[in-house]
Amino acid sequence: MNHENRKLGKEGPMLSPIGIGCWQFSRGANAVGRYWDDVESEDMQAIVRSSLAGGINWFDTAEVYGNGASERALADALDQEETGLDEVYIADKWWPGGRTSRSIEKTIAARRDALNQRPIALYQIHQPFSFSSVRKEMEAMLALKRRGEIGEIGVSNFTEKRMLEAYKTLHAEGVPLASNQIKYSLLDRKAEINGLFDTCRELGISIIAYSPLEQGLLTGKYHQDPEAIKKKRGPRKWMGRFRRGYLEKTGPLMKLLEETAAKYEATVSQVVLSWMIQYHGDLVFAIPGASSEKHAIEHAGALSVRLTDDEAEQISNASWDVQL
Repeated sequence: MNHENRKLGKEGPMLSPIGIGCWQFSRGANAVGRYWDDVESEDMQAIVRSSLAGGINWFDTAEVYGNGASERALADALDQEETGLDEVYIADKWWPGGRTSRSIEKTIAARRDALNQRPIALYQIHQPFSFSSVRKEMEAMLALKRRGEIGEIGVSNFTEKRMLEAYKTLHAEGVPLASNQIKYSLLDRKAEINGLFDTCRELGISIIAYSPLEQGLLTGKYHQDPEAIKKKRGPRKWMGRFRRGYLEKTGPLMKLLEETAAKYEATVSQVVLSWMIQYHGDLVFAIPGASSEKHAIEHAGALSVRLTDDEAEQISNASWDVQL
């Protein structure tokens, strides 16, 4: 039985617990886009097609992913699949670097154009830095929402304090803060102990977890072949988490994940994603990236993996020993 779709925030649409992050759709168009190896157009099409076929009904993109290249690639793929505007949901993000909140309203037409006029179900402030206050940013987002240019309002990478500022500004106008998109995985659980999770649960704010597979580390492939990371584009090859010492430290967790995967005839990444969307009830959505159709099929397949409470707790306990 698949994990059922769940509401985003208090008033948002019903989304599959797993969405697809589209950073890899950047076409290497800017410094941010060059983080990943290039993905060909036919592969992006296959990723979108297989995701939809597997029960995934939303995709997360951003202005800064290739200066709109990811948005355009995603929208083009959805158009080719002839998906109706109300069948699939898009989460997008405004980039605040070097800008004021006025840019939020000034650039929305460009975002809509890049998405081929597909609705923006969730619009997020990508990072907690700009030349404007959180209150001013939320006021600009409210203006877009009132004009019907966006659906729900979210933030990304916000601390509990900044998130509360956003929540209070919106709440005073009778509008909920839908979500906070943060880095969260079995290897990075800071948000569970710094108050962020507790506050989100209390206020009905969804957590959207990016890098749930730690950029491939939690698939197990780099434990099997530690040299494989050296062939990848971008700075991952120099990160400490991909070095032999940390790979060895995380060995016991990976062994447990492999044993659990074998029991369910699943992959390690499917067990990890199932844990992500199950352990905290309906609080967490996960948005793994996909650079091949195989990844998309695998991610969608995770919706069919259901761990027992004991298995989820064992994985949780093992993960606390190996935090980044």
